[in-house]
Formats: sequence, structure tokens, C-alpha cells
Amino acid sequence: MPPGAGVRAFPDLARGAAFRTSLCPTDPTFIKDTTVSNSPDVELRLPAESAYVAVLRMTTAGLAARLDFTLDDIEDLRMAVGEACALVLEHADPGGDLHATFDLNDGSIRVAVSADTSTDDDPDQDSFGWQVLTALTSDVLTSREGHLHWVSFTVRSSIAA
Repeated sequence: MPPGAGVRAFPDLARGAAFRTSLCPTDPTFIKDTTVSNSPDVELRLPAESAYVAVLRMTTAGLAARLDFTLDDIEDLRMAVGEACALVLEHADPGGDLHATFDLNDGSIRVAVSADTSTDDDPDQDSFGWQVLTALTSDVLTSREGHLHWVSFTVRSSIAA
């Protein structure tokens, strides 16, 4: 990671207070899904390899815990992130990056996952992974911007419903 890129945590924030965490520096080539705000609360960039999906799943669980998601909601979110990663990594370029952004709100998380790809293939919407993703989440979208192919979705806490 470049100097200055790291985790900034704010443990003393009162509930409901806004917080921002940055896990990677701003990348001007990092084009986001238009349904995600211009300034996500958390950004993460990892090598586009399946071995790094566990890191992304753990990051997701930590963020959801900060928002007081239930254990069942956190596990559903972790599973959804894993399925979204599988969908984008299927067509990822070797040596490319896996990108993730998180928009945190009271009772919900908007997640967008992408990978560098040179193919025009979209995720298979008839696959088991797509069915799992759409069953666990809402507002599932795919988009393609330049060399990045995005899958984004929202998960709402069952407590906030």
C-alpha cells in the first residue's frame, strides 16, 4: 500500500454519527456505479484473485457490525459479497485489481464490487450465484465502465426494517 494509505477508525463516534474510513487512496481511473455516491464511505482495492475474497468478506462483516446488523444479517451480507466477487472474478484479467466500495447508511449498506476485465461478458443471470445474490439483497445492478465491470447491491438490516 502506498504511504499514507491506511485505516482511519473513529471508535468514539456516537451512534448515528457519520463516519468515513479510507482503505485505499483515490484512484482517478476508479469509475463507480452511478447508483453509488461519488464519495463512498469505504473503498478497498485488492488483487483480483479468489484468495483475497476472504479479506473483503471480513471487511464487510466489520462494517456491518459497526452498523449494528444482526449476526444473521452479517452472514447474509458476507455470502452476498462472496457471490458478487465470484461473478466479477470469473471474467477478471490476470494481474488485475478487485475493487469494492461501501456506502454506509443507518440500517443499510450499498456494496459495489468490480474487477479489471478486457472481456465484454456480463455476469450470468441464470447462474446459481446470481440467484443467491438476488435472494439475499435488493437493488442488484450490473454496469460496465471502461475496463471495470461492476456488480452492486444493497443489504438492509432486519432490525432497521
